[in-house]
Amino acid sequence: MSSKRVALMVARKEVWLFFASPVAWLFLAAFAGTTLFVFFWVESFFARNIADVRPMFEWMPLLLVFLSSALTMRMWSEERRSGTLEHVLTQPVSLWQFVFGKYLACLSLLVLALIATLPLPISVALIADLDWGPVLAGYLATLLLGSAYISIGLCVSARTSNPIVSLISSVFLCGLLYLAGSSLMTGFFDNQVADWLRTIGTGSRFESITRGVLDVRNLFYYVSLTIAFLSINVYLLEKERWATGNKTPRHRIWRTTMLLVIANLLVANLWMDRVTVLRADITAGKLYSLSPASRDFMSQLKEPLLIRGYFSSKTHPLLAPLVPQLRDLLREYEVAGNGRVRVEIIDPADNPEIEQEANERYNIFATPFQIADRYQSALVNSYFNVLVEYGEEFETLGFSDLIEVRTTPNAEPEVLLGNPEFDLTRAIKDVLYSYQVSGDLFAGIDDPIDFVAYVSADSELPELLLDYRQSIESHLQDVARNASGKFRIRFVEPEAGDGEVARQIVEEWGFKPMLATLEGDREFYFYLTLSDTRQVVQLPTDSFDPADFPTMLEAGLKRFASGFTKTVSLALPPVNENMARHNLGAPTFTNLERMVTRDYSIRLEDLSDGRIDPEADILAVIAPQKLGSRAIFAIDQYLMRGGTVVLATSPFTAELSSGELRLQSWDSGLQDWLQHQGITIEETLVLDKLNAAFPSPVIRRVGGYEFRDVQLIDYPYFIDLREDGLNQDHPITQNIPQLTMAWVSPMTLQRAAGKRITNLLRSSPKAWRSASNDVMPSVDANGDSLFTSSEPTQSEELAVVAQGKFTSFFAGKPALLEDAQPRETRGVNKLLEHSPGSARLIVFASNDFMDDQMLNAIVTASGTQYLGPLELLMNTLDWALQDKALLEIRSRAHFNRTLPPMDKQSQAVIEYVNYAMALLWLGLLAAAYWLRKLARRRHYRKSLAL
Repeated sequence: MSSKRVALMVARKEVWLFFASPVAWLFLAAFAGTTLFVFFWVESFFARNIADVRPMFEWMPLLLVFLSSALTMRMWSEERRSGTLEHVLTQPVSLWQFVFGKYLACLSLLVLALIATLPLPISVALIADLDWGPVLAGYLATLLLGSAYISIGLCVSARTSNPIVSLISSVFLCGLLYLAGSSLMTGFFDNQVADWLRTIGTGSRFESITRGVLDVRNLFYYVSLTIAFLSINVYLLEKERWATGNKTPRHRIWRTTMLLVIANLLVANLWMDRVTVLRADITAGKLYSLSPASRDFMSQLKEPLLIRGYFSSKTHPLLAPLVPQLRDLLREYEVAGNGRVRVEIIDPADNPEIEQEANERYNIFATPFQIADRYQSALVNSYFNVLVEYGEEFETLGFSDLIEVRTTPNAEPEVLLGNPEFDLTRAIKDVLYSYQVSGDLFAGIDDPIDFVAYVSADSELPELLLDYRQSIESHLQDVARNASGKFRIRFVEPEAGDGEVARQIVEEWGFKPMLATLEGDREFYFYLTLSDTRQVVQLPTDSFDPADFPTMLEAGLKRFASGFTKTVSLALPPVNENMARHNLGAPTFTNLERMVTRDYSIRLEDLSDGRIDPEADILAVIAPQKLGSRAIFAIDQYLMRGGTVVLATSPFTAELSSGELRLQSWDSGLQDWLQHQGITIEETLVLDKLNAAFPSPVIRRVGGYEFRDVQLIDYPYFIDLREDGLNQDHPITQNIPQLTMAWVSPMTLQRAAGKRITNLLRSSPKAWRSASNDVMPSVDANGDSLFTSSEPTQSEELAVVAQGKFTSFFAGKPALLEDAQPRETRGVNKLLEHSPGSARLIVFASNDFMDDQMLNAIVTASGTQYLGPLELLMNTLDWALQDKALLEIRSRAHFNRTLPPMDKQSQAVIEYVNYAMALLWLGLLAAAYWLRKLARRRHYRKSLAL
């Protein structure tokens, strides 16, 4: 009989015995029941609001300690107690076949138990966007971990005839391996010892796999652990065959073989621990692998790039497990650099000179954390920083840049690496471009730039402009000499010949003749442009001051360069600090400013002077209020010059204070201007049945009485946008998995020739409009929202991109133009009546979706920092400024996949269905066992009849 057949026969026999006794049924019921209870109750799946099944796997290492020990405690001890072990030992078959057979039986039962949990990920996938990579990795990790625990339990069971002793010993040994790598143990030691403990801990390696990363080091660890204890099991049984007190060469061979097996497995694990490249990232977005954008930056390196991690050996227990993950990611950069990237991992405490350099040169300082050691609580100054240095350029990242924290009910804070690849690649991009240009503007420009000045003959120009032209010509020649052939200068007289150029520039860009004075009829042209094969940029001249021209020219050239930090002109509503402390007055955008400043140079714009900063590469106007004609003129003419204008505006704003939620009218002053451009923002708000939770003051009505509370409720004014509501074909929105738009108004669009309008955001078909100012939620006695819809439901436009030729709002309106133009430029009519085809207007119909109050409310609701609206704006800036390198990785984060809005009844149905499916699976197994038993009984009776 083949050894394989013997092992299978033993496995079948053991599985049958399992089901013939209460062991299998208790194991399966306990496994399914405990897993479902932990998932829905202990980890509060619906309150956690993340579309994954990580809570199920988080408890597996601890759960399997007890269940695997209970499963294996009788396997050999019962054989020894009943006397059947001697029968096994005297068989002319290798003992490993019996050991492997029992191992297969236990593993089969574990597989059957895991099948009972499959409805959980299927349920999540049906209601949300589930990433199946971590799910598959989690099941694989559970099988490997269960395999290791089963081998340990079998080994322990082979040493005793008492199943209770076997159970306690197995729990102790498996629990010790689990605790070795847990934060409960590693928190008492420095980083070096903690890393070593995590390498032998079964739980820490398990967590690494369940992220969705199949690392050969972790897989081999579990396989080697299983092989080691199964080998020891065979050896312990083999010793039972030996005569007591007799030592033979065969005994020595067995001992030597066992020592060699264990030693080789240990050495193999130590060697493989240094191998960091044999890993597969099976997450949907390759969250833990370098993206093509990051690898592209690595390929651009001409000089060595230094990435240095400053990690203290003693740090906060929640940060310590992140160090190995971040270290592995840095090694990936090193591999992708093909020798051009050097990675150093340093503990500053070990080298005072390096710590002093970090403090003085790089402005990196230790952060104080409160931790507990074996004897007392203490405050420790710890480093958790990364330095990126290229040449003389450098950038630093701290723990606040690298981590995300999520709090959930009934659980400790969850601390994970946020989006470290984006932060690191952004830092690499910044230092790379800064080093490449090194003050040379044209180093970052690929295609030659044409400076074309449409200027009338000298005899037609006012005396002021003659001096201005001579001054700028001199500067232009200096620039051309230092441009390495990438800057060409042309002065064109539009009136020359038959005036064809004059007609062309009027048609293409709206460059109409200027007037020397409002009362005179002397016309001339004076327009300055920069162009390449992709775009045309008009340089603003304003007061024709020669001292301003170098700055304007440099700002214009930077719009064609890839190596300079772009400038965002940001117009925000004025804030009264005293009122802002009480959430009164204008909405505040501190988080928005902080986010934009990380990637771009920011200019806070005051539009009331009628001008836009000449260095502005894009204009973003957020929650404008009562803009005057000068401010509208500044926006209008910036768009007419071919610029990109981003608007976040609505007729309303929400104010939350002292338990009251009020909706206030908010006059932007832009309604007529937007309607002129074909966009009408209606004076209503959009409500949607697909909405997000909001910690809102509510009016609770019970028995004719009213009570004011603060509750977490589904709030229709917080529109939850998923894949159907986010334009998957546009770069701005295609990488955003979920977005919450707050207090947003619907838009009506008028499409015109020469202009393309693209939808970015759209509500679900279950949305309706409301003109009511009463946005204070009301709930019934059961806590259910009383918002109802009497209006017809339909999908609404919430954000759009308009691109093409726009006409000026001031064209043909001399009285309005005179009032709008700054006083010092009224003498020269330089209105641009329409824009080139490259002009873009991006409109988000909400004042509040990015304000601090709304973001903080979602933090309270979800338990984690919510950056979806800010990421939307950053994607908008990246796309508009043709800085698309980081678009695909900006939204790669752990907490992006959230659950859709669901009422309590739907949540209960999902939970009960999973319980029912687990019971159904147990019922199917019971039916299969009964049918098999019935078949065996018939076969036995038939045999007796013969």
